[in-house]
Amino acid sequence: MTNSTIIAPSILAANFGKLAAEVKQVEDAGADWIHLDVMDGNFVPNLSFGAPVIAALRKSSSSYFDAHLMVNKPESLIGDMKNAGCDGITVHFEACTHLDRTLSIINEHGCCAGVALNPHTGVENLSQILDKIGLILIMTVNPGYGGQKFISTMINKIRQARQLIGDRPIQLQVDGGITEQTAPLAVAAGANNLVAGSAIFGVGADKYKLQIKAIRGQ
Repeated sequence: MTNSTIIAPSILAANFGKLAAEVKQVEDAGADWIHLDVMDGNFVPNLSFGAPVIAALRKSSSSYFDAHLMVNKPESLIGDMKNAGCDGITVHFEACTHLDRTLSIINEHGCCAGVALNPHTGVENLSQILDKIGLILIMTVNPGYGGQKFISTMINKIRQARQLIGDRPIQLQVDGGITEQTAPLAVAAGANNLVAGSAIFGVGADKYKLQIKAIRGQ
């Protein structure tokens, strides 16, 4: 891995009692993006946070805000996410009845449009919309909970996604069970963007920098 590998800490694993401080600490430790897991308690079992929390964080951060909408009917939140300060908005293939339309709305709002695929969803489903997306997110756990174990069979799926992307300027992001042990496997398969939650925030602020370097392979 090199410095070109984007590390995006997921604040779902951060201390919500001092969230702004946690974001600042991972930024200072070398994080590239801030990953924002928005959950509705419907598409996935848990509730997390929404636009008001993101807008509050935006006031004290200039990082790239990467919103991952684990919600049903994500098109209804796109305007709110943009107004809250999100730079990229990723929706789930499984949650969109009219995915092409949803991606067009994200692009019209000036955000990078991403599509997340649950473990059971094949990458071939994206072959007709590659011109509208800037990020493909391969879920290497089932969405909705932090701290899950990396599903090793997803490595081949990452390879398939890299082949599908070809030379297009599309980020290939991996989310779920990313640690210093699994990160090299994901990158070797073609990922260039890694989301890590508990693997970073679980070690304590004094070790954030070392942990981000370890996940990056430095």
